[in-house]
Amino acid sequence: MINSANTYRADHVGSLLRPKSLLDARQACAEGRLEPAQLRAEEDRAILAVLALQRRTGISVLTDGEFRRTSWLGGILENVRGLAKFNEPPPPAVRTMWHGPSETIAREDSAVPVIRVVGRLTTQGRFTEVESRFLALHAGGPFKVTLPSPHTIMHLYQPGLTEAIYPRREEMLNDLTAICQAEVDGLVRDGVPYIQLDSLRYTDLLDEQRRQKWNTIGFEQVLAETIAADNAVLGRARRAGITRGVHMCRGNHRSAWAGSGSYERVAERLFNEVDTERFLLEFDDERSGGFEPLRFVPRGRMVVLGLVTTKSGALESIDGLRRRIDAAARYVPLESLALSPQCGFASTHRGNLLTEDEEARKLELVVETARQVWG
Repeated sequence: MINSANTYRADHVGSLLRPKSLLDARQACAEGRLEPAQLRAEEDRAILAVLALQRRTGISVLTDGEFRRTSWLGGILENVRGLAKFNEPPPPAVRTMWHGPSETIAREDSAVPVIRVVGRLTTQGRFTEVESRFLALHAGGPFKVTLPSPHTIMHLYQPGLTEAIYPRREEMLNDLTAICQAEVDGLVRDGVPYIQLDSLRYTDLLDEQRRQKWNTIGFEQVLAETIAADNAVLGRARRAGITRGVHMCRGNHRSAWAGSGSYERVAERLFNEVDTERFLLEFDDERSGGFEPLRFVPRGRMVVLGLVTTKSGALESIDGLRRRIDAAARYVPLESLALSPQCGFASTHRGNLLTEDEEARKLELVVETARQVWG
C-alpha cells in the first residue's frame, strides 16, 4: 500500500505486546540481575522482531512498540528532573479508575509507585532519542514516534503540595510544554516522518466522573490550555514531509478502560483549533458515542477511526467495519478517513489480555479493510 505523508490508511496507535523475554529481562534489570546494557540489547532484539511482524502485516506506519518504556508515559516520567517516586499506596481514584470485564486485573496491576513533583521540571536529555534513531536505521519504511501531550502530566499538580515549587499551575504547564517542544525539535532533526501526541485530557472532559477533578479550574479553561499547549508542541513539527497526529485515549490498561462519552462536548474547538493533520479517535464501542461530532472536522484534516478494539482478541468482521466507515463518511469525506485499532495493545508494559497472534490478526484486519475501502 502506497501512502502520501498524510494519507496513511492503515494506521495504529503505537504500543504493541511485549514478548515474555523482554518482560523477564526488564524485571531482571530492575532487580539488579541484569546490566542495563544487556537490557538494551534485549530491547533491540525484540524491536527488530516486532518491526518484522509489522512489515508482514502490511501496516502503513511502523513503531518500536514502545518496547523501551514501561508505559506510554514512561519516557518522560523517567527522564525529567524534578519528579520522585514514593512507595506508598496509590490514591483511591487511581485504584478505582478502571472499568470493564477486566477491571479487577487492571486495579490489581495499578499498584505502581506514587510520583510527585519535588522540584522544577527540567529535561535530563532526550527521552525518545534512542527510539527514533534506532527506528531510522531499522524500520525500513514510514515510522512514528509517540510522546505524551504536556497537559497529560498535569495530573501530578497537587494543590497544597505543588505550590511550594510552582505557585501557579501555568508555570508547571509551561515547563512541561518546553520539555515536549525540545523533544519534538530532536525528532525533527532525527528525520522522524510521523510524530504523535497522546492525550488523556480531551477525553477526561468527556467523561462525567473524570471531568469532576477539573471542576475547580473550569471546563473551558482546561480545554483552552490543553489546546494551547498541544499547539505549542505540534507547531515545532509543522514541516514538509512530517505528519502530525493526536490520539485521544480513554484509558487502556490490561484491557480495561477509564473514560467514556461522546466527543460532542469538545468537538468544535478540538477539530478546528488543534494544529494537526490527523486525529486518532476511539470508536470501538458504544462508550465513544456516535460519529455525529465529526461534522465539525474541517476539510484537509484526516480522521483515523479507531474501530478495531485492542481490548480483546475477538476479530471484527470486514463487512462490519466497512459499514461503520460508511456511517462516518456521512460526516467526513471518505478520502479524509483512515482506519486503526482504537488504542495501543500495551499502553502499559504488561499489555492487554490478548495474544501476540491475535494482535497480528488485528493489524492484518486493519490493512485488508483499508485495502478494500481505499485501494
